[in-house]
Amino acid sequence: MMEESVKWRKNILLVDDEELIRRTLQRDIEEMGYGATAVADGETALAALQDLHYDLVLTDLRMEGISGLEVLSGAKERSPDIGVIILTGFGDISSAIEALRSGADDYLLKPYAYEDLALRLRNCFEKQELKKRLKAYEDILSICSVCKKIRNDKGKEPGTGEWVSIDAYMRKEAGLRMSHGYCPDCYGEFMKEMETFTPVHKK
Repeated sequence: MMEESVKWRKNILLVDDEELIRRTLQRDIEEMGYGATAVADGETALAALQDLHYDLVLTDLRMEGISGLEVLSGAKERSPDIGVIILTGFGDISSAIEALRSGADDYLLKPYAYEDLALRLRNCFEKQELKKRLKAYEDILSICSVCKKIRNDKGKEPGTGEWVSIDAYMRKEAGLRMSHGYCPDCYGEFMKEMETFTPVHKK
């Protein structure tokens, strides 16, 4: 169960052209501790997404004018990380599956059960948090403390990349060639060592 402080930071946009369903969903979602904004059509939903930040969109699939699939597409276009749950009747399960293939995170059958709604919202938010943590790990460049090789995770699961030399990493990822020399500090240390170095002469 998420803490209340975390819940209140989650804002949900509800989209359904049936007033009774809108009101019921809004009441239930606010009772769960989330913020909820309810709109009656896809056009208003897309405008709301343009103006305000939402963590998740719960949209009916079949509506007059802009459909739930178009709301899904518009939401993901504006914010790829936003969660989208499709609300649909039992007879439209095949369409809901198509929505999942198009990027929806989940679907909810109506009439819905309160516990089912709570579970799907929680799962969606937990998946979002996991993606954020993985993204944070991807932004950290792993360097071996001993040999100074870099683990290149680009295009792979975090932690599974190939360990390569700094030269190879810079050449492949930045298109740069490395030139080797001394920084001022290392040069000073090198000169000190040279001053104390006593060559061994052959007889």
